[in-house]
Amino acid sequence: MSSTTLMLTLWLITDNKPGHRSQLQGLAQALAARTAVDTHWIDAPAGRSSLWQWLGGRFPAGADLPAPDLILVAGHRTHLAGLAARRARGGRLVALMRPSLPLGWFDLCVIPQHDKPPARTNVLATRGVLNTARPSAEREADTGLFLIGGPSKHHGWDTHGLLAQIDAILAATPGMRWTLTTSRRTPAETEAALLTLRERGVDVRPVADTPPGWAMAQVARSALAWVTEDSVSMVYESLTAGAATGLLAVPRLGETRITAGVAQLQQEGFVTPFAGWQREGRLHTPPTPLREADRVADAVLSRWQQ
Repeated sequence: MSSTTLMLTLWLITDNKPGHRSQLQGLAQALAARTAVDTHWIDAPAGRSSLWQWLGGRFPAGADLPAPDLILVAGHRTHLAGLAARRARGGRLVALMRPSLPLGWFDLCVIPQHDKPPARTNVLATRGVLNTARPSAEREADTGLFLIGGPSKHHGWDTHGLLAQIDAILAATPGMRWTLTTSRRTPAETEAALLTLRERGVDVRPVADTPPGWAMAQVARSALAWVTEDSVSMVYESLTAGAATGLLAVPRLGETRITAGVAQLQQEGFVTPFAGWQREGRLHTPPTPLREADRVADAVLSRWQQ
């Protein structure tokens, strides 16, 4: 990439997992806001195809595409495909999240701080994973959002405790207009219990009843957002959208890199735990805007613009 480049050609190699696509799209959008881009989405080959293509210096999926300036990958299945693409057609290879292969094989690795990335010239640490969230001019002070996750390998679940927290928040904010949505991990019995909140004026939208991108649009318009602490990606999306963000407590299954990352956000004042809100009666405004996709895009362009 030179300073006279008129168009930046991006290859986004995807395994089509929604979270991984969101990361790729977030960085691509940030790059597009800074320079002209020609973006091409490519499905990662299945099975061992990528290995043989890499070894053979071939990448048939991109044969009819313009040569890439940047190849972006996210998710283990995309890593060998990215290596094959770079060997066949050139370009710089950028891995989002810690890759499953040696870091030195990539031109740049964008790794969340909670994964404790090493200090290397080709590693850029971020607060959480990248996403497509952006603040909205339509945000209103009396709008709030509940984002409900579910049990995971890092967290257990307590429907009764969750409902008690939501009840306390609703009781303390009679002037707020609340929306609530669930996730694919939300247990059916929890979703059924949450649906009863419609009787209290909460606009409850189960995830199955929402189109793609709906939750992100709601986050962008909400002044306040309460997120169950298991839903780390939604926490970072809320912060990136500029909402004052609270954490609904759910049981932790020990201390992990994920819980440590959330704890660091609490310590630095980016999020307010439910217990802290009970003591102080308010959600903290983040000390600085969280615009990690923009920061990474700036770093990529400054690194290779010349």
